[in-house]
Amino acid sequence: MPSASARRPAVGFIFVTLMLAIMGFSMIIPVLPRLVVQFEGGDVTGGSHSFGWLVSIYALMQFVGSPVLGALSDRFGRRPIILIAAAGSAIDYVIMALAPTLAWFFVARTIAGFTAGVYATANAYVVDITPPDKRAGAFGLLGAAFGIGFVIGPALGGLLGQFDLRLPFWVAAGCSALNWLFGLFVLPESLPRTHRRAFDWKRANPVGALLALRRLPSVLGLAGSYFCLVTAQTMIFSTWALHSSYRYHWDPLGVGLSLMYAGLLSGLVQGLLVRRIVPAIGDSRAVLSAFGVAIAAYVAYALAPQGWMVFAILTGGAYATISGPALQSYITRRVPPNEHGAVQGVYAGLASLAGIPGPFIATWSFGWAIAPERSLPLPGIAFLEAALLIVLAFTLALRCFRRDAAHNPPGPAADPR
Repeated sequence: MPSASARRPAVGFIFVTLMLAIMGFSMIIPVLPRLVVQFEGGDVTGGSHSFGWLVSIYALMQFVGSPVLGALSDRFGRRPIILIAAAGSAIDYVIMALAPTLAWFFVARTIAGFTAGVYATANAYVVDITPPDKRAGAFGLLGAAFGIGFVIGPALGGLLGQFDLRLPFWVAAGCSALNWLFGLFVLPESLPRTHRRAFDWKRANPVGALLALRRLPSVLGLAGSYFCLVTAQTMIFSTWALHSSYRYHWDPLGVGLSLMYAGLLSGLVQGLLVRRIVPAIGDSRAVLSAFGVAIAAYVAYALAPQGWMVFAILTGGAYATISGPALQSYITRRVPPNEHGAVQGVYAGLASLAGIPGPFIATWSFGWAIAPERSLPLPGIAFLEAALLIVLAFTLALRCFRRDAAHNPPGPAADPR
């Protein structure tokens, strides 16, 4: 049997890696908010605030760790970073499964946040092995892995949570352990030694890494748009279970099934449609049209009075999921081969930074909007806030695309649309 390093890297390998990681992560989404509320003595408002702090701590540590891991992956390769990320996730889930107090959840999330390098590393892996004109489709396939993980994970987590709220954490730990074994024995390295570069602390710290993007105006110009996009997404994810449990009285299984349906649609759109839509209309148009659909969907979520309407909105809003692959495709066309890990690390750091205010604002807004003294409760307030952020993301991206079109003539490495 050939060694992992002897195998030819392919998108299929990283597809499996990302799918296992998302399965473990999404498995705890239906039960974690409810478990936090239990630690707060059943107080939904207090539990939503504590949950917001918990998610923000994870994001803060990811913001610090992602540029470090991204720079290390440019120096030592993608495979070792994936192994570190899988090990950190497994430790995180085991600690939460055994945690006697809420404080231990913060310890676990701190460890997991710093080692959460699999998403940025997966993107860099794809860039290593895929030509520029095929990257939108490859990123769409990673989106499909994300979607499939969300099909299996939340439904399984919700089902297991019906028996014991701690059981999904043990199964998630098993997924991370399996991911570690897959990386150790099966996953090949994707970054040739000729494309590696020395580790530099200036690029490895989050502020220095972001400032280093000044050499790449297009990449830096889209950073604000990407930050707004991910902030909006984290606001939705952090309040999904709280909102649906409060407004529609869904149990963990109901929450899990809704997320499963969202993951199924995301997988279908990103696995089948991205490779057709993005080349046909161009990266920039795909991004902007997806942002427009997202704005409409978020407003609809906020106002939907019945639970069945959520599934209808998910169906119509699934097109919005092409924004991520299209944006990544646009960015990678403007990055040198030996800097993809660092750039993906910076963007992962931005995603982590977005995860600090996003969940905090969303969960505290939710708690404020449903407090007993509110004469007119507005449990969907976080969705409206997310819609405003996507409006800002649209505006920033449009400005960047127009500036690029004016300064960069069309060529093989540019997307004139």
